[in-house]
Amino acid sequence: MINRRHIRVKVMQSVYAMLHSHNDDIIREEKFLKHSILKMYDLYVLNLQLLIEVQKLAAKKIALSKKKILATKEDLNPNNKFLNNKVINTLAESISMEGFVELNKLNYWEDNDEYVKIIYDELQKSDLYKKYLATEEDSFKIDKVFVLDFFKEIIAPNEKLGEYFEDKMISWVDDIPFVNTWVVRSLSKFKENKTFVLSSLYKDEDDENFVSKIFQKTILKHTEYEVDIENKTPNWETDRIADIDMILIKMAITEFINFPSIPTRVTINEYIEISKDYSTEKSSYFINGVLDKISKEFIKNKRIVKIGRGLL
Repeated sequence: MINRRHIRVKVMQSVYAMLHSHNDDIIREEKFLKHSILKMYDLYVLNLQLLIEVQKLAAKKIALSKKKILATKEDLNPNNKFLNNKVINTLAESISMEGFVELNKLNYWEDNDEYVKIIYDELQKSDLYKKYLATEEDSFKIDKVFVLDFFKEIIAPNEKLGEYFEDKMISWVDDIPFVNTWVVRSLSKFKENKTFVLSSLYKDEDDENFVSKIFQKTILKHTEYEVDIENKTPNWETDRIADIDMILIKMAITEFINFPSIPTRVTINEYIEISKDYSTEKSSYFINGVLDKISKEFIKNKRIVKIGRGLL
C-alpha cells in the first residue's frame, strides 16, 4: 500500500505542476493527482504479473523443445523447477489479481511481449537461475528466496523495462522505486499454502482523505503562507528560494495547521527527507531552519493545536 511519504511526494509534484502552469482548476488537478496514485497500483500489479508471464514463456519454450525432431535427452526430460515455483504459482492462482487485471484491462504483456522475452533471456543467462535449477531442495522457502532475488536483481534494475514503464505513464518515473519496494515487501510476506490477495492502495480512509486535504489546503492558502515564510527569511527574496523548497515548506505549514494528530516534528522530518531526494544539496538545512521558526511561532500564537501528548 502507498505510505504517507509517497503521498506527500505525489502531492508535491501536483502542487508544483499546478502553480507553474498557472492553472486554477483545482478540481481537475486533484482528479489527476488521484488518478496518478491509482495508476501506481497498476504498476504494482504489472510487476507481479510479469513474474507469471516469464514463467508462462518458460513453459512454452520447454513444450516446444519436446517437439523437436532431434530432441535431446534434456529436451525430453526438462528441469521444471521454475515451472513448479510455489510463489509464482500462488500469484498465478490469485483470483484477486486475475480479477484486477481483467477489470482494468492490464494486457500490457500480451501487447508488448518483447519485454517478457527480455526478462526471460536475462534470467536464463543468470547464475541465479542456474543455481536455482541445480538446487535439489524443493521447498517454499527456496522458491521464495529465488523469486525475491529474481525481482531485485533482474526485473527491478532492467533499464529497458524502466524505459517502457516511463513511456506508458510519465508519473511512473518517480513511482518505480517505491513500487519496487512495495513488490519486494509483498513477496516477502508470502506464506506457504496461503492464497494471495491484493492489498488495498491506501492504509485506511484517513490516508485517502489526506491526499485531498493537503493538496486543496496548500493550493488555496499558498499565497497566505508566503507571508509567513517571508517573515522567517528576511535575508531571502522569495524568488531566490528554490521552487520545491517553497512548496515543501507550504505543505508542512498545511500539516501544522490542519492535521492535529500529526506531531510537528514528524512533519518537519518528513519534508526534510523529501527535500534530500527532490531539491538542492542544502535544502534540508534551509527547510529545517524555516519550519522550526514557523512552528515555534505558530505554537505560541495557537495557530498549531495538536491532540494528545507529545505531539508538538
